[in-house]
Amino acid sequence: MDTGWIADELAAIDHAGLLRHLRQVHGPPGPWIDVELDDGSRRTLLHLCSNGYLGLAEDPRVTMAAAIAAQRHGTGAGASRLVTGSQVPHRHVEEDLAAWQGYEAATLFSSGYLANLGLITTLVGRGDTVVSDERNHASLIDGCRLSRASIRVYDHGDVDHAERLLADAPGRRLLVTDGVFSMDGDLAPVAALCSVAERHRAMLVVDDAHGMGVLGPDGAGTVAAAGCTGQVTAVVSTLSKSLASVGGVVAGSAALVELVRNRARPFIFDTAPGAPAVAAAHAALRIARAEPWRRRAALGHAATLAAGLSTHGFEVPIPAACIVPVLVGGNTEALDLSERLLRNDVLAVAIRPPSVAAGTARIRATTMATHTDDDIQHAVKAFAAA
Repeated sequence: MDTGWIADELAAIDHAGLLRHLRQVHGPPGPWIDVELDDGSRRTLLHLCSNGYLGLAEDPRVTMAAAIAAQRHGTGAGASRLVTGSQVPHRHVEEDLAAWQGYEAATLFSSGYLANLGLITTLVGRGDTVVSDERNHASLIDGCRLSRASIRVYDHGDVDHAERLLADAPGRRLLVTDGVFSMDGDLAPVAALCSVAERHRAMLVVDDAHGMGVLGPDGAGTVAAAGCTGQVTAVVSTLSKSLASVGGVVAGSAALVELVRNRARPFIFDTAPGAPAVAAAHAALRIARAEPWRRRAALGHAATLAAGLSTHGFEVPIPAACIVPVLVGGNTEALDLSERLLRNDVLAVAIRPPSVAAGTARIRATTMATHTDDDIQHAVKAFAAA
């Protein structure tokens, strides 16, 4: 078998400034992390890459919940939910997640990526139409493609363009958007999209991976913040960001959730998330609701970081959540900036295509509740020095 093309492909990726390597981390993903560098040395770095916005991944209440669940329920579910893999912790967290987001029901997947694939392919198929924001997450894009529905892409955040594309769309109509866009950190115009969907009898799905836990009343997310709970057909979110675990969730009507459980291939054929991960997320959910200071701190740190970077000439938008993108442009330039930050004890990686459009490489900095004011000032000084 000829596999020589693999080395050629890797060389082409490297030449384009797009080659990526895994970085070894020792210990939990806290605000400062122990990182193994390319030369084998280890350094403790300020962590500006984590989506664990509430800083709960190393909280002893969360880790203890996972340990207790492992002792009581084992480390793995052993099968899909529809075979013998549905355990008591799954039901409990689903009930609380649904109530938190204001929906009748919710169902877990083993990742947010699979949740989007499963939901979209359940809602539409051949002969139907999906209208999708051009900057939606890859999981939404792939869900649209796998559905085999006709796909129409609207300009980022452009409600009028979305409406024009919906107006004559054949079949069932589905409008899909991120709530908080993962690489730009801006908000979708959820309220306006709800109105458009209602006018054109379309379903609306919002992926709120980066909004749940930090935005809206009680941290319930972007949809709640927009006052649109119940108007959105389904909300997809994840247990792997604010809730410090792993897994995905779809919240909607009881009938919709039942249909997803009977039609979504990533639910039917995938082994269920293990009880320890589910219990950890459930504990994190309770803490997130009981300790609103966490979301206020994470959001405040993002605003402070953005303001500080702007004073040093960086092109930084006012953050809507906890994502602070620093636009650079070229792939090599973004990699160089990331390396210079590393020399100043800051881990903030370069984001390049296909995560963002060509020519828009950036540093994507994120803040956590457990960062301190001094941490944020250290980051600002590191960017200034770089």
